Amino acid sequence: MQAGHDVPMVVTRADKRRGRNAPPSPSPVKAAALELGLPVTTRVEDVLEADVKLGVVVAFGRIIKDDVLERVPMVNAHFSLLPRWRGAAPVERAILAGDKETGVCLMAIDAGLDTGPVYRCERIAIGDDETADQLRGRLSGLAAQMLVEALDQGLGEAVPQEGEATYAAKLEPAEFRLDWNRPAQDLNRLVRLGRAWTTWRGRRVLVLEARVVPDPENGAPGTLHGSVVSTGAGGLQLVTVQPEGRATMPAGDWLRGARSTPDEVLGA
Repeated sequence: MQAGHDVPMVVTRADKRRGRNAPPSPSPVKAAALELGLPVTTRVEDVLEADVKLGVVVAFGRIIKDDVLERVPMVNAHFSLLPRWRGAAPVERAILAGDKETGVCLMAIDAGLDTGPVYRCERIAIGDDETADQLRGRLSGLAAQMLVEALDQGLGEAVPQEGEATYAAKLEPAEFRLDWNRPAQDLNRLVRLGRAWTTWRGRRVLVLEARVVPDPENGAPGTLHGSVVSTGAGGLQLVTVQPEGRATMPAGDWLRGARSTPDEVLGA
């Protein structure tokens, strides 16, 4: 938030524990703000007492009340090409849908869910094997550049969003489970999000990296052929995994220790 006399105010979430016995720690935004000597609060309403001229919102994750919006204009950097993928998980939903491109839109915040008029948008291509973290990093850099330019040059005129709206709901833990009946291409998109998992002998295995390959033997979904898993269409080669209670490791190392039998399948 840009307060009077050009002194920014930072609004971010409250400190939280990152481990069961760890003390509460600040968000990265708060830590950076404190290092720069900027005032920090967790209450959006505090901006009403700070002579704020403009609010800049990025991945805030909280509803801003109407009485604040009525008094403080706010611009949001949203990681999608609005109105496609309004909501909490636009990066993840774009990858899962197989979108070839996404981008950043600077939009005015209103009472709706990412429904405000747009000042400007920039497009970028999504790499075929790009992970959600990699894509989010590129979008963050683009958003920072766009915000700096917009604040320097002026936001200009916002125009209403046009096109069919789609919504990017937050992913639930169950959605990260690999269903081997689905095509390998779909499963690899899920792996690219970073939290995909399956089960092996009753325990979870995170699949952290994989690639789509031909199914060598057209086996039943979930069947292992070395490091390649049969799916509903094609094969998915496991590259990096993390068995429950163990460290991340190459899939080949895990499979040599697992010593699977021909009748065993992943996800059973």
